[in-house]
Amino acid sequence: MAGKILVTGGMGYIGSHTVVELQQSGYQVVILDNLSNSEQGILDLITRVAGVKPEFVQLDMQNRERLEGFFREHHDLEGVIHFAAYKAVGESVENPLMYYRNNVGSLVNLLDCMTDSPAAKNLVFSSSCTVYGQPDTLPVSEDAPVKPAMSPYGNTKQISEEIIEDTCQANGGLEAISLRYFNPIGAHESGLLGELPLGVPNNLVPFITQTAIGKRAQLTVFGKDYDTPDGTCIRDYIHVSDLARAHVVALERLLAKQHQKSHEIFNLGTGTGYSVLEAVNTFEQTTRVKLNWKFSDRRPGDVEKVWADTGTANKVLGWKAERGLKEMMSTAWQWEVNLNDGLMD
Repeated sequence: MAGKILVTGGMGYIGSHTVVELQQSGYQVVILDNLSNSEQGILDLITRVAGVKPEFVQLDMQNRERLEGFFREHHDLEGVIHFAAYKAVGESVENPLMYYRNNVGSLVNLLDCMTDSPAAKNLVFSSSCTVYGQPDTLPVSEDAPVKPAMSPYGNTKQISEEIIEDTCQANGGLEAISLRYFNPIGAHESGLLGELPLGVPNNLVPFITQTAIGKRAQLTVFGKDYDTPDGTCIRDYIHVSDLARAHVVALERLLAKQHQKSHEIFNLGTGTGYSVLEAVNTFEQTTRVKLNWKFSDRRPGDVEKVWADTGTANKVLGWKAERGLKEMMSTAWQWEVNLNDGLMD
């Protein structure tokens, strides 16, 4: 078996899929999660998919003392993949201090513990394309300027990258890769893992599937007057399993010491932009389920259009997205159907 890896936020959407990829690649995984936006039952689903039950520790990373105790107990970690963060753009606009306290404060605590750890010197950080704001040119590459964030959530990702960069420069032992990903959607091909937002979804696809299954009365499309072909926002949607695999590839790059500098950055997307209406139409065509939806005003913090230049990730990281929008929608729908049939009961 390969080494022991810590996955913070490993009970969440992207984290749970990455735990499965790690376990299927032979790694021993420890999940650390405070269950603020996930459920205990995900642990059983991870076990069903991967055939191995990961160790799970319920812990809030804002609690510095408990986190230090965790690292003392797990002194043989070879790497950390850090997902644990709040992630809703709209919520961050309404409650910015909650986002700075959790997203930035937890990272500082983590880096302190990693710096003091004898082994855990390799960090893969969950960043975001929100650091680009509204790019001047598309597709957006890693060389594009980081613009003033359009939301506190986006700003926490910018600040976190800067903190990681400074820490790697100051501490010769710490090595990191930040993955700026675009819009993760879809679910595991088994239908046993997917996006499970607590309360009203903030992201498009779970709102689509919940509307289609009858949990929500109507889908709201925010804005129809953007400078795009159909007036709705354009995003680069990426299948969550492709994204999960990229985290394993990035981790192995660090473990094999193939990285070219102490803090590398890669975009993760498909390189293709789809509008919100194209996403809605693709869901309807793929599942043959009609959606009840309406237009509403623009939502604060939303970027008009963005999609990735994936050349660096393809060539340097050696990773490429493989799944298209139809598969993203069909797997998301299968997950929703399975949930409705009592998967979590």
